[in-house]
Formats: sequence, structure tokens, C-alpha cells
Amino acid sequence: MIPRILATILFLVSFISLNAQDQVYEFRTYELEFFRPADVLHNYFEQALIPALNRQGINNVGAFEETGEALPKKIYLLITYENLLAYQAAIDALANDEQYQKDAKPYLTASPESIPYNKISVNLILSTTGFPKLVKPAVDAELFELRIYESYNEDALRRKIKMFNDSEFGIFKDVGLPTVFFGSNIAGDQMPCLTYMLAFKNKAAHAEAWSKFVAHPEWQRIVKLEEYTNAMNDITRVFLKSLPYSQL
Repeated sequence: MIPRILATILFLVSFISLNAQDQVYEFRTYELEFFRPADVLHNYFEQALIPALNRQGINNVGAFEETGEALPKKIYLLITYENLLAYQAAIDALANDEQYQKDAKPYLTASPESIPYNKISVNLILSTTGFPKLVKPAVDAELFELRIYESYNEDALRRKIKMFNDSEFGIFKDVGLPTVFFGSNIAGDQMPCLTYMLAFKNKAAHAEAWSKFVAHPEWQRIVKLEEYTNAMNDITRVFLKSLPYSQL
């Protein structure tokens, strides 16, 4: 009986892996405390967490902060996994990584008064068939645009993702809207929603690309289709810049 159960579990794991989307993104938001230095967190990312993830083969870890002076200040971390099983495996690997435990000690043993954030929000995002893998931005990209599109229910979200898969990614390519990642959120805030990130050389390139998008004939066509009516009801937009140790 036990061998049969184990065989069934292994089959299910293999089935999930084969049928999963190409990537899962963990997008963390650290909301910082007022007037509290964030050095312990930055050092943790740069000297402990990101190197440990790289040792696991998890590369292109993004670290960002907002370009403006909005309060409370926030730090964003983007980690890419090959699938949901890899996400859990990475957590387990950190717990067993002696070098990570040593490097992370100043953060893991920090007092409550020295931790610079008051909360961490985590969103898990599943890539889509239209944009299955993260694309590293150009080396001269200095402005990142994070967009979250909320829908009023799951079918509305499905229709908005179809709109991207069928048409919008092609328009993005035509007008110069370079996408870093795109996916449907499977856990976190603002559900149901999708999240994506764009990368630009500067604000002028951003403005030019979006003006071309709005005027693009394919956008003018699809935005009028009944199929996509009420597919999205709210947009969150945040402008970001890379932190010095970011790999994006």
C-alpha cells in the first residue's frame, strides 16, 4: 500500500510540474518605519539573501525603491522561481544553508527596535502563456513602472489576461513598452488582479511609449470590443528605481 501511495504522490508532483506555468514571481513589499535606518535590511539582501538565492540557481533578483518621496517609504523585492514547487524548495534550502545562516545573522538576530520595517506584504504571481518568463531589462534602464490591474471578479480578470495574450503584448513590442515580468496574482492583496513591470531609460522614453500605445490602431480596435468590457476596474501604478545591489 505504501509504495502505491508514494508512486501516486510522485506522479502528481510530476504532473503539476509539467503543467505549471513557466515561472512564479514572489513580490515582497517592505513598509519602512519612519526615521529608522534601513541598513540592516539592505545588508541582509545584499550580503545574505540574494547570494544564497544565487547559489540555488535563482538569479535576476530585483530590489527597488520608489522614485518619489511618498510615505511610508517602501522597499520592493522580486524573486523568480521556475514553479510553485521551486518556491517551497527555496525556503527549505535557506533553512539548511549554513553560509546563509552565518551571513544573515545580523538581520535574523536583530532586536525589534533595529528592524526597519513594520510589515512585509507578499504577492505570488503566476506567469501567463503570453509572457511566460522574466526578461532582464536593458542595462541603461533607470525607470521601472509597476502596474497592478484589479478586476471585479475572476472572469473579468481572465478576459483582461486574454486581452494581453492576444493583442496587448504585441502592441507593447511595437511601441517600445519593454516588459520585465507579467502574471496573474494567485495570492496576496488586491485580488483578483494581474501585475506587471516595465523598464525605461528615462521619463521621456516612458511618456513617448505610452503615447504611441494609446494611438496604436490595434489598441483602438480592441478597446471597443464587447468581450473586454469591464475587464478591469482599477489600476495601481508605482514608479521605481533599482537599488545598488539589484540584479535587474
